[in-house]
Amino acid sequence: MKTVFCIGELLIDFVAENQGNDLSKANKFTKKPGGAPANVACAIAKLGGSSKFIGAVGNDPFGTFLLDVLEQNNVDISLAQRSKTFTTLAFVSLAEDGERDFVFSRGADKKLKYDAALRKSFNSNIVHLGAATALLGGGLEEAYSRYFFDALTQNSFISFDPNFRSDLWKGEEEIFIKKCKTFIEKAHLCKFSLEEAQLLSGENDLESACNVLHEIGTPLITVTLGGDGTLVSTSTQKTKVTSIKVKPIDTTGAGDAFIGCLLYQISTLKNPDQVLEDTDLLLKMVTKANIAGAITTTGYGAIPSLPDQEELLAAE
Repeated sequence: MKTVFCIGELLIDFVAENQGNDLSKANKFTKKPGGAPANVACAIAKLGGSSKFIGAVGNDPFGTFLLDVLEQNNVDISLAQRSKTFTTLAFVSLAEDGERDFVFSRGADKKLKYDAALRKSFNSNIVHLGAATALLGGGLEEAYSRYFFDALTQNSFISFDPNFRSDLWKGEEEIFIKKCKTFIEKAHLCKFSLEEAQLLSGENDLESACNVLHEIGTPLITVTLGGDGTLVSTSTQKTKVTSIKVKPIDTTGAGDAFIGCLLYQISTLKNPDQVLEDTDLLLKMVTKANIAGAITTTGYGAIPSLPDQEELLAAE
């Protein structure tokens, strides 16, 4: 089994429950662990895979809480770093359909320091890059880019998720697009939401958007469409894979559960590149990943709601 290295932010989600998606009216918050790459690492580990988290948290009670959660979910935290800067916080409000409104208070995640000793560890393994805060500058962006280069030189299977957060990029969307294209060009697998696919391609039509993104370089695209399933796109074929029906109460982490489940399955292959060549295998994997994403929307908070193998099998 391959190890999946998940690089990016780990943070606290303060979730405002039962008041709709207007943070200005929220007055009660519940502390939840979050951060897209950390969610992916937990999704993989909860399914029995091998995942390592690379990121930074504060040397404070929130940072301790977050690392404890990852460790309790069997994620290897030996590569995580502690910073004197406070742990990054996100305030999240939820509408009745589970959709979210975000406000970030950025802290320790930007303090990640590059470790050249990790380069050889990437050899023939999987590297997943989640970009929610990773392209905003600071040490994290520098380390993130250098780890990306290391993955390219070490025969890694590279997965990229832009994790676009409009609150973080208001008025600077073109900068975000330009930075993401570097990763889309070289990644083996890119996971997008519909909004991200349209933003990064400049195309409203989904199939046209995928064609533009393939032209940039990535051979395999998955576009998650919520209750409508996932569009799987290669240079020669586009297939919509349906999902199971659930009643969502919190969509936080659904996409992370999806890509985590997909990467877990890819990690069990002797050669991860097999998913680039075997469409039938890929579609079976996406079907299962859709179920993982759907299950995650039925509970509050991303990590606590991620399914294990038993829950996944029961829902198939």
